Amino acid sequence: MLQLKKRFFHFLKFPGCDVLLGPEMRSTTEVMGIDFLVAIAFAKAQIIAGQKLPLSGTVFLSLNDLTKSHRERLAKAFLGLRFRIVSTSGTAHFLELKGISVDRVLKMHEGQPHAGDLANGHIQLMVITSSGDSLDQIDGQQLRMALAYRVPIITTVSGALATSTAIEKLKSCTEVRALQDFFNVDLQKDNSKNLLSASSSL
Repeated sequence: MLQLKKRFFHFLKFPGCDVLLGPEMRSTTEVMGIDFLVAIAFAKAQIIAGQKLPLSGTVFLSLNDLTKSHRERLAKAFLGLRFRIVSTSGTAHFLELKGISVDRVLKMHEGQPHAGDLANGHIQLMVITSSGDSLDQIDGQQLRMALAYRVPIITTVSGALATSTAIEKLKSCTEVRALQDFFNVDLQKDNSKNLLSASSSL
């Protein structure tokens, strides 16, 4: 049995705040997902934290230059799950050079249509890594809009990769288990180990 702990901040209680956490911000709540698979445990923790992972639809990708080496891998992961990819100019250009077809959308400061316009029902998941410049204050509005529409937001590469794996597992693993089921399996494993060690000592 695996237990995965996730920290999260109650952004819904603070309308208008920026969801990109700075080093001075600390989470006020922790949740835990339990399963035999890490991916499913991660998915459960996301759901408990208020981020229901989509199984289909459109993913918005906007990755900064520091994380550009992961752009192709992430895009292929979501395309493999039959998601449509929407990206801002930098990410879209990089992916197109790699032969990956994406739909382009403007950043908030570049005009319209932009990612914020698409948040209402057109985007099911947003993956955004901060560029760290002053334009983040403007582009951060798209994150707040996504939050208002309950669109899941991922702000790290590791989180995005874990999310793609979790979605893949969710598509095939939908079994509901009681908490006792997990402990019964672990107890049975422990008993089996004890029996084996006891028999080997005879």
